[in-house]
Amino acid sequence: MAVGLLFAKVQLEFIILLKFSTIHEVCDANVNFSVPEDIKEAFNATFEGQNKSAVIADLMREAVERAQRREQHRSAAGRILTNRASGARFTEAQFRSAREEGRP
Repeated sequence: MAVGLLFAKVQLEFIILLKFSTIHEVCDANVNFSVPEDIKEAFNATFEGQNKSAVIADLMREAVERAQRREQHRSAAGRILTNRASGARFTEAQFRSAREEGRP
């Protein structure tokens, strides 16, 4: 029974993937940019024998993710600083009292 369910699940996943691949076109975009000759030579030497288009696509994906994370961090820091500037102020005595409250 378990093998039958597993086979049905695999079959269903295959059908979903097949439907996706026939409905959605996957298009590659062409990108043209200039880089210094020494960088080009180092890149070609480093990634010799590899699909350079795939390597560049991975590097571009990583750069996009890194920039998005950087923006999220900046935004979070901005919100923290804004909240901190407009937050309630406590004296040292109030802070100490709150820390000690409820302690045995």
